[in-house]
Amino acid sequence: MQIFKFGGASVKDAEGVKNLAHVLKTVGYSNTLIVVSAMGKTTNAMETVILNYFDAKHQLQSSLQEVKKYHNNILLDLFDNEQHQVFKIIDELFQEIVQFFEHNKSPNYNFVYDQVIGFGELISTTIISHYINEIGITNTWLDVRDFIKTDDYYRDAKVHWNQTQELISTRVDNSKLNITQGFLGSDSNNFTTSLGREGSDYTAAVFAFCLNANTVTIWKDVEGLLNADPKQFKATQKIELISYSEVIEMAFYGAQVIHPKTIKPLQNKNIPLHVKCFLNPELKGTTIQNDV
Repeated sequence: MQIFKFGGASVKDAEGVKNLAHVLKTVGYSNTLIVVSAMGKTTNAMETVILNYFDAKHQLQSSLQEVKKYHNNILLDLFDNEQHQVFKIIDELFQEIVQFFEHNKSPNYNFVYDQVIGFGELISTTIISHYINEIGITNTWLDVRDFIKTDDYYRDAKVHWNQTQELISTRVDNSKLNITQGFLGSDSNNFTTSLGREGSDYTAAVFAFCLNANTVTIWKDVEGLLNADPKQFKATQKIELISYSEVIEMAFYGAQVIHPKTIKPLQNKNIPLHVKCFLNPELKGTTIQNDV
């Protein structure tokens, strides 16, 4: 069992989605679960939509239309037939957002944020699932909110591990290729929650822990972890192998690497974490594990 996580930068356009399929064909996708973020800068765009809902209602519709137009362009690039069922499904997801705004009575910003922000992930995974099915990579789309259960501390929810473990271990068929959303969960009332900073990486770690996965791979636009920030230093070098504890220490001192909350579930079950390049999937990347 392997877990793959693809961030927004890897699926920011139709070419990115096609490249995700190329990565799967290159490295193999049997017994795999894929966790995917919202496409490109969709989360930022959805945050603008939410702000407009509270502070600039006259701009709400236009800001939501921008998000819809962005995804529709990707759909048109991926699917030749505009009658394909995916167009209708995506349209229904946007209708859900509109209906939520029309019926919401809660003034709680954090609650509203979590009910809306996750549509970025729901839309991206729906598009990708239908596209890779279309080209012959059969997969099952999972709604992560049915599996990761949390408290109701919106925007930084804590995972209820026992319930989550039970749901994932009994309801995920790990003999198939599954695709699901990063960043999201749901509370006891089935309202959507979000997992906070680096939530998609953390989602991959949660599934890995609950499914006793062999490995987790985070696909990035770099060859692996580097020994310094390439924007600040020349001649940076890739780290081939590093321990969990050292990565946590790097993060503590401000390095934009892997968030410690992602590391902890993997460290507890000694599951190696690979950081690899989605632009060149055959490169070795960096491996993070115990006892280095």
